[in-house]
This record gives sequence, C-alpha cells and structure tokens, in this order.
Amino acid sequence: MRVHVADHPLISHKLTTLRDVNTDSPTFRRLVEELVTLLAYEATRDVATETVEVTTPVTTTEGVRLASPKPIVVPILRAGLGMLDGMSRLLPTAEVGFLGMLRDEETLQPRTYANRLPDDLSGRQCYVLDPMLATGGTLAMAVDFLHDKGARSITAICLLAAPEGLAALEEHVTDDVDLNVVVAGLDERLDSRGYIVPGLGDAGDRLYGVV
Repeated sequence: MRVHVADHPLISHKLTTLRDVNTDSPTFRRLVEELVTLLAYEATRDVATETVEVTTPVTTTEGVRLASPKPIVVPILRAGLGMLDGMSRLLPTAEVGFLGMLRDEETLQPRTYANRLPDDLSGRQCYVLDPMLATGGTLAMAVDFLHDKGARSITAICLLAAPEGLAALEEHVTDDVDLNVVVAGLDERLDSRGYIVPGLGDAGDRLYGVV
C-alpha cells in the first residue's frame, strides 16, 4: 500500500475552509468538488494509457489516450457522491459505479446496502471516493468488494485520513492488490467515537445536512 499526502498550498487553503465549522453546505460542496479535482490530478498519475496517432493542422504525430478497459470511479454513498463531480471533471470518460455503505455508530463496523458495479472488474483501474478514512473499516470492506470482482489496481481518494485507519487498512489489504491512497491531509488521531481529530466533522452531514 502506498500513501500520498498531497502537499500543495491550494489544497491546504481549501482544506482549512472545509474544517471551519462556520462553512455552510453550499460552500462546503463547492470546495469539496474543487479539492477532489486537485487530488484526482495526483491520483491519476499512473492511469493506463495507449499510444495513438493524431493529425494536427500541420502534420501527424503520436499522442496518448486512456487505455481500454476504461477506469471506473466508485463513490461510496452517501458522502462519496459529493466527490464525484470533482473527479469526473478530470476523468470524464471513466465509467461510474456506486457502492452504498453505512457505519454502525456503536460498533464502528460498516455494512453494505447498495451495489451498482460490473460483475467483472478484471483489468480495470478502480478509483474509490470516500471523504474520511477514519477507522479504515469502510474502505477495507470496499477494497474487498472490488477485489472479489477481480480488481487488482485500486486507488482511494480521501479528504482526510487518521493514522489508525491507514494502519488498519495496510494490515488488511492482501499482497495481490495494488492499493494507492491519496489524501489531502493526514490528521492526528481518532477520538472515542471514531471521528478524525481535528477533522472536519461528518462529511455527509456537512455536504447534505443531517438526515
């Protein structure tokens, strides 16, 4: 497992505003979209490409395009949905699948309640969108789910991560999965409720309101 903490002034600036308890939901959603586009740039450095010939107004030359099969973007509902537009802006030709997961606030264990993914992900590069890598349970289950469908190249894009979550994920992932984690910030720790500290609160609630 490889972890990349994106170190860029614009990312730090937007993340600081996201942390602010006074940032309203419309502003929060817009900043998440902008931040994910910046993170996607880092996350797609190893996206598979193939060489093609292109005709310019002057001559012909070689270029590259995304290779087949197309990559697939998998937001984890509900909060991951707020990251989709930012990812799609940079990777518009990717296909999109959905994975619905909930964390039990007492046991902190995740469960899957929805799945809209191809049956076979062999040879596909998968980009998982999940704002908060806290305990690591949700992302670990998502990786298992994709792995069972044949995925071996998985990149997780998160706004924030806690050291405990990264350690749990690294211990969980199997050797036959190439897992890359790209985050905007690595925070201090988890609190007794499994929330990231200093964090930014519940990303889903801040995106869409308390439901």
